Amino acid sequence: MIKKVLLSVMLALMSLSAQEFALEKRIGQMLMVGFHGTHASKESQICKDIQQYNLGAVILFDYNPVDKNKPKNIATKKQLASLTKELQACSSDGKLLIAVDQEGGKVQRLKSKYGFYGNFPKASDVIRMDQSTIKETYTKMSEELSSVGINYDLAPVVDLDINRKNHVIHGLGRSFGKDPKVVAAYASTFIDAMHSNGVLTSIKHFPGHGSSVGDTHKGFVDITNLWQELELEPYRLLKDKADTVMVAHVFNQKIDPKYPASLSYETITKLLRWKLGYHGVVITDDLQMGAISQKYGLRNTLKLAINAGDDILLIGNQLDPKKTVSTKKLVDTIMLLIQSGEVTEESINKAYKRIQGLKKKL
Repeated sequence: MIKKVLLSVMLALMSLSAQEFALEKRIGQMLMVGFHGTHASKESQICKDIQQYNLGAVILFDYNPVDKNKPKNIATKKQLASLTKELQACSSDGKLLIAVDQEGGKVQRLKSKYGFYGNFPKASDVIRMDQSTIKETYTKMSEELSSVGINYDLAPVVDLDINRKNHVIHGLGRSFGKDPKVVAAYASTFIDAMHSNGVLTSIKHFPGHGSSVGDTHKGFVDITNLWQELELEPYRLLKDKADTVMVAHVFNQKIDPKYPASLSYETITKLLRWKLGYHGVVITDDLQMGAISQKYGLRNTLKLAINAGDDILLIGNQLDPKKTVSTKKLVDTIMLLIQSGEVTEESINKAYKRIQGLKKKL
């Protein structure tokens, strides 16, 4: 009798640990992390994290915030192709999302000094070209990304160029213009070009960063009195085409009087999903940016982001070398939030399902 009881307890514990293990791996799929290193051997921390936690995505940078004389992840074409191959070899399905910010203009991680083309035009110059040149330009960009194993481009920008005082969008020429239909058409060409070489995309920065004045990298940005409903239009027009939507950290009292967009259920679930009818993957902008990190601690940030309806949580480990967060810490924190009932397992499952749907496109 005692043996039977012990056996059933052991079996129960085993199935529980299998569930816990599976949950950890589903949480891992929701994370996109930045790491230091130009290689990812089997012994490297990033490889161990991909294997142990089933990490869903990584983001690569060229600039190294710890030592600007050394590259962070991108040094040469050959090295980058080798790094992405090593990273994929660590993943169980060979479908690790490997992301960069590659828009053209100021925002391109694959620079000519590393042996890449590096001279892709900014959006405000692209709109002066004819259709076939635009298609050619973005196809060339997607070929280059694909040739070094990058399968996820955190672009294009669909913010409207409606505030000339805006340094982040207007000042850097990152917008395709003021007219949402025109912006959506250019973004559509960009997405098609990326898809032609198997690269996924992310339209950004929902619900619109074009009207803002401040920079969310540096701190809190309130767009309540500047934002226009027109800024939602590109998202409505592209809702069935976009692979993913990136949500900004802007605060808009008219949409949510309490939280910035990236942590807001009102913005992500009610507005983007329910009202605009977008059902794909939602990714946050970097959760370590000043707009979030100065106001919310890590635990609260993760709790709010998951409950808001975000699927991929981006932790770039890029902005402050003193504040790098390990994958273990992220997974453990989310596990604790589930155990305490502050986050439901159902939220994790919904995100997991959407992410698997996205990966089927690869």
